[in-house]
Amino acid sequence: MTEHTDESSLEAHLHDLQEKSERWHTHTCSSFLNEEETARMQKIFVPSAHVRWFGGYPQARKQKVIFLYDEEDDFSDIVCLKAKADQRFRKISHRDILGALMSLQIERDAFGDFWIADGNIYLYTSVSMAPFLIDQMTRINQLSVRFEQMDSFPAQVFQMRSFTAVAASERADAIVAAITHVSRSKAKEMIHAGMVQFDHVALDVPDEVCHNNVTISIRGFGRFLYEGYERKTHSDRIVAKFQQYI
Repeated sequence: MTEHTDESSLEAHLHDLQEKSERWHTHTCSSFLNEEETARMQKIFVPSAHVRWFGGYPQARKQKVIFLYDEEDDFSDIVCLKAKADQRFRKISHRDILGALMSLQIERDAFGDFWIADGNIYLYTSVSMAPFLIDQMTRINQLSVRFEQMDSFPAQVFQMRSFTAVAASERADAIVAAITHVSRSKAKEMIHAGMVQFDHVALDVPDEVCHNNVTISIRGFGRFLYEGYERKTHSDRIVAKFQQYI
């Protein structure tokens, strides 16, 4: 199935949920969408009094779209699970948690964001999936865990590192080259190969201008926030400011 077909199918599915909400006079919601799906679908299903995008906390990376019939309806089926993670003898990572979830043979759209902080694992999912995960997800990379449903909705805190880099201009290929320390021709190859996303959508052309506060994801290099440039050099290049997610 092509990317275009996948996107068309998702759009059709969300239109169906929206129509059901209007026809049945009730709320409906999608499963968790990834960042690229969310970015694309938010252009079609624009947030409003009847269209709510939510992932459990503000700025959640994976989100659901909730269609509300009543403007006063605050429905959400999202819950957060928490488990203590004693890593004194065995360290676990984000990849380990994902592997444990995949081993349960569930789809990626069945859960939202998850992370490790302060000796705990936090995992967002739906209220219908929570009992299954609590019952079945008891080991992560040989570490025994016991999840419980929380009453609160904690937010993931992202650690950032500030840095600057000299770029030829604010063109996408120049910015990508500055971040990755490669030539602009190599940066163009990376863009054409689909390795670069601006605001979670794959970048198509290398001459697109990079605006302030754009999130740049580069496969193999990480995720960055472009904050603009602080000055120009004598050779008319820019000193660009970035925040890197670490």
